Amino acid sequence: MKSQPTLLQKYNVPAPRYTSYPTVPLWADDMQESNWKELVRIAYQDFGEDEGVTLYIHLPYCESLCTYCGCNKRITKNHAVETPYIETIIKEWHAYLQLFGTCPKLAGIHLGGGTPTFFSPESLQQMLGYILGTSELMQHAALSFEGHPNNTTRAHLQTLFDLGFRRVSYGIQDFNLDVQKAIHRIQPFEKVKEATDIAREIGYESVNFDLIYGLPHQNIATIEDTFAKVAELRPDRIAYYSYAHLPSAFPAQKSFEQYLPKETEKRALYEKGKEILASMGYLEVGMDHFALDDDPLYQAKINKTLHRNFMGYTTSPSKILIGLGNSAISDVYYGYAQNVKGINEYKEDIQQGGLAINRGHAMTAEDIATRNLILDLICNQSAQWNYDFFEKISADNLAQLQVFQSEGLLQFDQGEIQIKDAGLPFVRNICTTFDLRMQAKQDQQFGFSKAI
Repeated sequence: MKSQPTLLQKYNVPAPRYTSYPTVPLWADDMQESNWKELVRIAYQDFGEDEGVTLYIHLPYCESLCTYCGCNKRITKNHAVETPYIETIIKEWHAYLQLFGTCPKLAGIHLGGGTPTFFSPESLQQMLGYILGTSELMQHAALSFEGHPNNTTRAHLQTLFDLGFRRVSYGIQDFNLDVQKAIHRIQPFEKVKEATDIAREIGYESVNFDLIYGLPHQNIATIEDTFAKVAELRPDRIAYYSYAHLPSAFPAQKSFEQYLPKETEKRALYEKGKEILASMGYLEVGMDHFALDDDPLYQAKINKTLHRNFMGYTTSPSKILIGLGNSAISDVYYGYAQNVKGINEYKEDIQQGGLAINRGHAMTAEDIATRNLILDLICNQSAQWNYDFFEKISADNLAQLQVFQSEGLLQFDQGEIQIKDAGLPFVRNICTTFDLRMQAKQDQQFGFSKAI
């Protein structure tokens, strides 16, 4: 059996994150707006009453550019953009209400960006007041938002808490000043502590920190110092992401290219971070995600009720995720759709009375079976599969599964596959062996980030 460092080196290759299957670059792009509306209606009839609807709302504006960022964003200090964007979100939600035909139950809301706290508390109140006033919150609805520690004020936190939000996620990335300067995201420990303390004082039940390894100027010492500061604040959840260097798509990343840790150094940062997290009492939920043992996310993993969608791991079982805002992605089980990326195009499309669908994918029966298997592996470390599906796996990928098994990462037979704890860092690699869409296009190149 090969050592863990050797395996990390071997499997540190580009692979999807599987927030969807098929992953977005492999969509068939066969979705017309009329088809999408019909799929929404069908999915709502099938799942809306029992499971409710989850909303992702994309709020794209930021006052300054974080040079590492791969999100869809618009940089501006002009806050006059808030009102027309909020009004467009409301109009888009109204269009979906017409498709549902009844007052929908909401299983969750997540505000992402961009920087959601770029928007004033009053703007967020206007938008969310309309959405919540035209729907019904389910008993255990999960409402969360992403906040920037520098501009998440007490008013933001109180307004959102009063609307039902109980979880906040702060993008920390790293506490080292040299790293922060390189990625143009300077936020002192004191600001993060203040934002965390206020959230807990108000009554937020879960605080998450996003951390990234592989950033410029990072080394073992800086990672240890960052985690020492994290330990002082002890968030309920931690996401420890690999920095994805894609300067062809995000040119600002070129500004610090020469200061990035080498591949072997980056793997060492990953291993050190996981080691420290374990010593601090954080348990691995799944890819990149860790939580304390009493956190609902970890409990969902133990109870095998964990789910994964475009927002990452979630405790919500809802099969209907509606994305509002430019570039937002929706998933209604029978298909996916993504809104146009340009803010002006998005506003024009919605104001003209339609939706703003730019691309999508209608699921086949084979797609659904594959997605269910991959989701089970990512969320539960195990999956059942039948002989018909087993027969569709290519000879090369079947051979790769046998290699994974010989390396102690998993075990499988024709009825079940089980990922061992040693295989958790390689979940993305393992899932690619079941990716029938990717197998059909293995001669093509896709811009996925590396797995480790």
